[in-house]
Amino acid sequence: QVQLVESGGGLVQAGGSLRLSCAASGRTFSSYYMGWFRHAPGKEREFVAGIQRSGAYTNYAESVRGRFTISADNAKNTLYLQMNSLKPEDTAVYYCAATALVVSTLPHAYQYWGQGTQVTVSS
Repeated sequence: QVQLVESGGGLVQAGGSLRLSCAASGRTFSSYYMGWFRHAPGKEREFVAGIQRSGAYTNYAESVRGRFTISADNAKNTLYLQMNSLKPEDTAVYYCAATALVVSTLPHAYQYWGQGTQVTVSS
């Protein structure tokens, strides 16, 4: 099992920045790919960004490309999401997730999930 705990969410003005963190513990060696998803009220949970543990591959949703950056510090077992130029449309609960086998943008492909951290962007 892998345990994931998100932190770093909060309330910011449009155009501002936040850095989310995801601390992983347990059998982290079994996770080949990690990602960030978000869930806004009235919408389906959607993929935001993902990264292969080796760092050789990253992927971003078109809505955040150029504004968000995903990174990982394997020595600290921590995943990060740097969010710049935030928009009100980015308001959502952000979740960290991990999969042991595949690279995917689909929520059902991920076995492990954190509890989420709220990001609210005001206009």
